[in-house]
Amino acid sequence: MAVPVIDFSKINGDEREKTLSEIAKACEEWGFFQLVNHGIPLELLEKVKNLSSECYKTERAEAFKTSTPVKLLNDLLQKNSTEKLENVDWEDNFTLLDHSENEWPCNTSNFKETMVEYRGEVRKLASKMMEVMDENLGLPKGYIKKAFNEGMEDGEETAFFGTKVSHYPPCPHPELVNGLRAHTDAGGVVLLFQDDEYDGLQVLKDGEWIDVQPLPNAIVINTGDQIEVLSNGRYKSAWHRVLARENGNRRSIASFYNPSYKAAIGPPEMTAAAEEGSEKKYPKYVFGDYMDVYANQKFMPKEPRFLAVKTL
Repeated sequence: MAVPVIDFSKINGDEREKTLSEIAKACEEWGFFQLVNHGIPLELLEKVKNLSSECYKTERAEAFKTSTPVKLLNDLLQKNSTEKLENVDWEDNFTLLDHSENEWPCNTSNFKETMVEYRGEVRKLASKMMEVMDENLGLPKGYIKKAFNEGMEDGEETAFFGTKVSHYPPCPHPELVNGLRAHTDAGGVVLLFQDDEYDGLQVLKDGEWIDVQPLPNAIVINTGDQIEVLSNGRYKSAWHRVLARENGNRRSIASFYNPSYKAAIGPPEMTAAAEEGSEKKYPKYVFGDYMDVYANQKFMPKEPRFLAVKTL
């Protein structure tokens, strides 16, 4: 069993219907799939890959040696304990936001310019992917994007768009700590440019953890909790995790297209996503209120979050 790989270049050709169907099936059955021929220039991806690795090596690797997960693992080993660390991740990360350009977290030459260009390309791909989901769900074109951009004026997007640049350094005892604990993503559409050499990312499928195998220059798509709600459960947000590894420094660059914190999110009115006779399976709420719940329940079962959030 392998995570679906879809050639996105065929979305505009004779195989459009087949490609739409492949994406729909991947959203319904996996919540995870890999896109190839997605339109982001390969030269840009190569620059992103090299500069991100350079940033970690020159600006962050030394600090990780004295980070909380390293200290906690060392404490565990000194006690000769074999109990796994369950409340920490063996991960170094920082997040890039639209409004953070004056406080750029990495000083590596050309990193800022490259990541601004990359984020622009990923944002365009996110818009295309949301339109595909609209079509597959029988929603009006632009429905999901509009739902995420509550209060948008003059074309200025209000949706949250962040890029988390992560590295998972070699771990001397990967059996004692998680790379990243199992969770679903809170938001909308996630677009991941992952390491093309080192594995570790896994998705839960039918009770089994499946490797999301490294595929050079692919973009991994996964759906978050808000897509599950907007599809009235047809598309489920998938549980995923990252394993710590003894060898290799795995790179992961995940971009999140999420609703505005003020956006009202709920199942659609009567459409293909909410067939006649089927009840709405999720409440309607403000995304910011959902995030308040998620902040405390990220690594806990998903369903209680929807019950705990304040409804509209």
